[in-house]
Amino acid sequence: MNAIVGFARFWYDFIIGDDWLIAALIAVALVVLAVVRHAWLWWVLPLVVVLALGASLWRATRHQ
Repeated sequence: MNAIVGFARFWYDFIIGDDWLIAALIAVALVVLAVVRHAWLWWVLPLVVVLALGASLWRATRHQ
């Protein structure tokens, strides 16, 4: 049982990490792209990644 809990904690920390907002935005973008299924919307995911990273950096640096 400890191995399963440790495995789950590793993946939670690896995917969510320090900023849950990035993981949530990427997950929402992936779900939207899976539902829409248009090949010409490939550019949405890199755009969401860049915007999420920018938002995360802005939030991290404004508190200092």
